[in-house]
Amino acid sequence: MATALFIGRFQPFHNGHLSAIKQVLDEMDRIIIGIGSSQHFNNKENPFAFEERFKMIENSLLKEEIETFTIFPVPDIPDDKKWVEHVKTILPRFDVVYSGNPRTLKLFREYKNKKYKVKEVKIVEGTASTGIRKLMKEGGSWKELVPGEVAKFINGINGCKRLKRFK
Repeated sequence: MATALFIGRFQPFHNGHLSAIKQVLDEMDRIIIGIGSSQHFNNKENPFAFEERFKMIENSLLKEEIETFTIFPVPDIPDDKKWVEHVKTILPRFDVVYSGNPRTLKLFREYKNKKYKVKEVKIVEGTASTGIRKLMKEGGSWKELVPGEVAKFINGINGCKRLKRFK
């Protein structure tokens, strides 16, 4: 059974992330979703806590009838040279790394004699968490950029109001 790893901060989880997960599952049996920067929350770049991001992802995937996933926290460490080893030790075994993040792709490609197969996923244009957070903060149209379950969840926790607190 082939298992993929897909890491992101998911601040918030958006349609591009959902599309990427579907792409991965077209090729793989299971997916491990690593929520990066899991220890960071309540700031401009990371407004949502790990538990909130977990629920956004879980609710969205279950609504799509996707059940072959597991979600884990991936706390940051301040050393890129040790980051892949860190990820490897805290997550279950995985066979292929998928990412749309150039830094993640580079770190896994350079890891110990290219131990992991690394594939780039195509993220839907116009879906970037930074832009979505900006729209949320400024009262713009953001709900069509995220799965319906994410919009419901963010509304339920007053996520837009939270973002407005950050300069």
